[in-house]
Amino acid sequence: MAWTKEELTKTGEIDHELKEFLEKANLPKPDFSDVYVVRAGAVERAKSAMASLGSPPEGVTQKEITIPLRDGSTNRGVLVAPSAPPAGGSPLVVLFHGGGFCMGAPEGEIQTARNVTQAFGATCLSAAYRLAPEHPFPVAPDDAWDALQWAAANAETLGANPKAGFVVGGTSAGGNIAASLALRARDNGLSPPLTGQYLAIPAVCGPPYMPEKYKDLQTSYQQNYHAPVLPQAAIDMFMESYKPDSANWLHTPMIHPKGHAALPPAYFQVCGMDPLRDEAVIYEMKLQEQGIKTKFDMYPGLPHGFWGFFPALSSSNKFREEQVAGLGWLLGKEPSWEKISTMAVTTAV
Repeated sequence: MAWTKEELTKTGEIDHELKEFLEKANLPKPDFSDVYVVRAGAVERAKSAMASLGSPPEGVTQKEITIPLRDGSTNRGVLVAPSAPPAGGSPLVVLFHGGGFCMGAPEGEIQTARNVTQAFGATCLSAAYRLAPEHPFPVAPDDAWDALQWAAANAETLGANPKAGFVVGGTSAGGNIAASLALRARDNGLSPPLTGQYLAIPAVCGPPYMPEKYKDLQTSYQQNYHAPVLPQAAIDMFMESYKPDSANWLHTPMIHPKGHAALPPAYFQVCGMDPLRDEAVIYEMKLQEQGIKTKFDMYPGLPHGFWGFFPALSSSNKFREEQVAGLGWLLGKEPSWEKISTMAVTTAV
């Protein structure tokens, strides 16, 4: 959809439920001076999330797998699959977690994977990528490309049938990776081809590289400079550790030199009180201009990754419900709602 600057600015006004929560909680001001300390906190949140989720639900299997990489090393993956694949085959969904390219693990996408498996009988691979600052750009997108190619080549072994649907997706940094993978898959003729891309709160183009025709729309960095969860201080910490080449489309998918035609349909989930808001909005517009089908859900007044940091908000459950519906749109399938728990839990996004 087309947005005006005024409409976008309105989405940055804090949600009433969140405002009440923050006033009562009186949370300490976060310190983004040390990426390792912040990473340690994310690890604890991830443990809490997995404890809240518990064992896989009935009809769902979950196991660790090993993904080979181009340099002879390996990454972890968590495979979530139906105990009995549906008639017509199990769609393949490959997910990448968030964490500013510096933290996070496959477990960050496990609630999504379980919900998608229950709703559609999909086989979901949540794949790791090596993290900065130990492994700066472009290690993360290259690891993810290895994982996506491996999943495509081994789909049958994993129990999936990509002819029933083949979606790549991710959250935050994982959304950045997913957007670049959709372009890479198109350029390299990935077989079987992707049929959808899921982009949740993705980073796709910082202000210095925003195409001139859209620059006037990108005000979310200024408006949300001190926003909860992902203020500018956090972005600076992550980017100083990750050291991306922002002139490279692998980090800035908006500026791919061959454009954005012939990409699979895209589903976006975007937060109003997020510095990354406007680049996601503009990326959807750019895809639409190239004839790509899109679906878009906006969460006004809510910060980056709110469903993982503030799961008690009613909007967090709404996010999970719409996530399932949006992935169903990508897969061309109606969800089996009676099988799914869309109650949000804490994550390390």
